[in-house]
Amino acid sequence: MTVEISEDEKRQRLRMLLSQFDTAMLVTRTGGAGMRARPLTIAESDEDGAMVFSTAIDSPKVHELEADPHVDVVMQDGRRFVSLSGIARVVRDRALVERLWRPSWKVWFPGGKDDPSLCLLRVEPTEAAYWDLTGTTGIRYAFEMAKAYVKGEQPSSDDDERHTAHVKL
Repeated sequence: MTVEISEDEKRQRLRMLLSQFDTAMLVTRTGGAGMRARPLTIAESDEDGAMVFSTAIDSPKVHELEADPHVDVVMQDGRRFVSLSGIARVVRDRALVERLWRPSWKVWFPGGKDDPSLCLLRVEPTEAAYWDLTGTTGIRYAFEMAKAYVKGEQPSSDDDERHTAHVKL
C-alpha cells in the first residue's frame, strides 16, 4: 500500500529524526573514486537540516573538502536512519565557536575555544532520505514484512512515506 505524505510532513519527520542524533558519519571524497567516512559529534543542527561539526583546520577532511565540498552525513540509531547529501564549508567564526564550545572538545583542542587549529564545518543539505522503523510505524512495517515473507512477495509498505521518504531541501 503506497502512503504518500506532504513535503511539509516529510520535513517535519526529518527534523524530528535529526533532533534524536548526537553523532554522525561525515563522508568526504578523497580524490579519484575514493571516499572516507568518520564519526563526528554534531555541534548544532537547524530546522533546515544544516549541521555544524568541530574539527582541526589541518585535518585530512578539511583538505578533502577544499578539493570537493560534496559530502554525505549519515546517522543510524537502532531502527532509525538518516542520510543527508550536501555541501560542506569551513567556518572560522570565533563567535560561533564560543557559542558552540563544549568542554569535551578540549581533548582535541588543548588551547580551548581559542585554539588556533579549531574550526567548524557547516554542512548545508540539498536532499535527505530517512527510514524510521520505530513505534507503531515500525510494528506495522514488521507485520508487512512477515506477511510478505509468508506470501513470497515484497512488502507493500516499502512505499509508505510515513517511515521512508526522500526529501529535497
